[in-house]
Amino acid sequence: MKKIRIAVLTAFTATVLLATSGALSQTKSKLNQILERGTLRVGTTGDFNPMSIKDTATNTLTGFDIEAMNQLATDMGVKVEYVPAEWATLVNGIVADRFDIFSGASISMARAKTVAFSDPYIFAGAVPLVSKKAAAKFPTWNSINQPTVTVAVLMGTTFEQQARSHFPKAKIRAVEKPATGYQEVLAGRAQITLTSNVEAATLMKTYPDLQMVGTSAEMRNKRPFAYPMPQGDDVWLTFVNNWIALKQAEGFFTALESKWLSAQK
Repeated sequence: MKKIRIAVLTAFTATVLLATSGALSQTKSKLNQILERGTLRVGTTGDFNPMSIKDTATNTLTGFDIEAMNQLATDMGVKVEYVPAEWATLVNGIVADRFDIFSGASISMARAKTVAFSDPYIFAGAVPLVSKKAAAKFPTWNSINQPTVTVAVLMGTTFEQQARSHFPKAKIRAVEKPATGYQEVLAGRAQITLTSNVEAATLMKTYPDLQMVGTSAEMRNKRPFAYPMPQGDDVWLTFVNNWIALKQAEGFFTALESKWLSAQK
């Protein structure tokens, strides 16, 4: 009987150890998985100029977020693998473990229900654009709010709502696609358009006649950009947050903003 009890206890202990081992394997942090694998899998769309841009001719990626993710992989001592993703399936890609981190997105409460977000690394917001020929007339946001000023924005977008809120005295011209607000400004049919500082950087490089009203520091309706990651992995989240804090202290993100989000060519 004693031998039977010992055999049963041994079998039970082995079962517990096996289950514990399996549980530990399943709960292993992404950080450990990445270091063991030697590869950081990054989801990115390649269609968000100037953050993530794919050159279809060379099949290469460039941009603010791409440089940041390359640096993260370098600092971790691993290689980077970019996984094609779409905005509509960003959350699903993380939940399905298709990638370890997404290259960057604005924080939204809808996304935050399913994925974790790192600390913010930059802030995006609304900025007015004006033709350089008329820039002297609009040195500030307040100077735009006049009955004689026309602000062109794409109909149905958040920028239409923001324009009506910020410039209640101005004439708001809501244009429909394929027309755009900046084209209305370039054509002289409007003095101002409202867009994000991220898009503004690209537009000012593409169309040198466009100029920002004020500075990026004065942008309104700010939204933080952060890195979407799996929920429930505090080790991986803490590691990335520490990396962001270190790079911010070193001026890394400031340098990327100057390179990718400034109006200079």
